Amino acid sequence: MSTKEEPKIEGWVEIIVRDKNGNIKLHVGSKQPPASKECEDGHNCDIHTMLSSMPAKFQDFYWRKNIITNVGLAAIIRLVFSGLTETKFGYLAIGTGTASESATDTALDNEVKRKAATISQTTTTVTGDTALCEATFSSTDTLSGTMNITEAGIFNASSGGILLARKVFSAIPINWDAGDTLTIRYYVQMTR
Repeated sequence: MSTKEEPKIEGWVEIIVRDKNGNIKLHVGSKQPPASKECEDGHNCDIHTMLSSMPAKFQDFYWRKNIITNVGLAAIIRLVFSGLTETKFGYLAIGTGTASESATDTALDNEVKRKAATISQTTTTVTGDTALCEATFSSTDTLSGTMNITEAGIFNASSGGILLARKVFSAIPINWDAGDTLTIRYYVQMTR
């Protein structure tokens, strides 16, 4: 009897907004993936039961699945196999676009800033199965005024390049002039 493996790439986004003193104003998302069962509203039922014990600073504490793009999948093949070449992914971008993410996306809907991310390897299920891309955006990145950030994506270049993954989410209000910072932690997991 043989078993059939069904490998896949999944990602999720964690968002942390801090004020000028470093206090957490908003924390959206979780590093931990959900159980397979979802409630009627699409959220993880186990997370709903956890909410009553969570501090007030954790809001919308649930899985924020993303889309791995078609061009991203093709780039992964070029990164893995001998004789093929591709630039590694190492940039995070944020935007204010609201169009739903799609496998055919090649850019954010309305990108406002992109920067190099800190990349690390971590474990979700199998040792080393997850990449963590993290970047913090602030007024020092030439961002000013107030914005509602609604999307994030992973790229392999400081401009242009290939979009590996994209996620659209509920508006995250940021006041750059007041000293707010926005940390995006984008996890990408290889599973079977």
